[in-house]
Amino acid sequence: DGKIYDAYVIYPRSHTNEANFVEYFVYQIMPDILENKCGYKLCIYGRDIYPGEDTASAIEKRMQKSRRLIILLTQQLINCKEPAYDQHIALYNALIQNDTKVILLEMETIGTYEKLQESLRFIIKQQGTIKWKEQHTVHPQSSNSKFWKQVRYHMPLMPKSS
Repeated sequence: DGKIYDAYVIYPRSHTNEANFVEYFVYQIMPDILENKCGYKLCIYGRDIYPGEDTASAIEKRMQKSRRLIILLTQQLINCKEPAYDQHIALYNALIQNDTKVILLEMETIGTYEKLQESLRFIIKQQGTIKWKEQHTVHPQSSNSKFWKQVRYHMPLMPKSS
């Protein structure tokens, strides 16, 4: 299908220097489970988009080469007045062009979805979110947890290796 990535990951980028859980999740836990243990290939901003590249066109190209979009829903993402460019493009591709399936990971309790962009509320109404409750478990890195099984269910089928 000409795609290079199984999923493009969209997450709120912290403008502070404090390491936060979402970034740890994006750079450590997700690649460990989805890439190392399950064999998927992720595109992560800050890891797979290179310094000096035109960010906007790099984001668009990477998304076009991705089979899924994974959006991490957090309070920071919701309270952000200006959604990130990649979020705009992702929702446009998913809703208008209808060519990319979106997987929504609710990283913290959002409560009411009223503050979310209308396009995100529409996707939630259609398919719901996968809620991250792993901080209550002993092994967030277990690829057999309910959370990761749900994520894999929404990911593209892996080609059978012979």
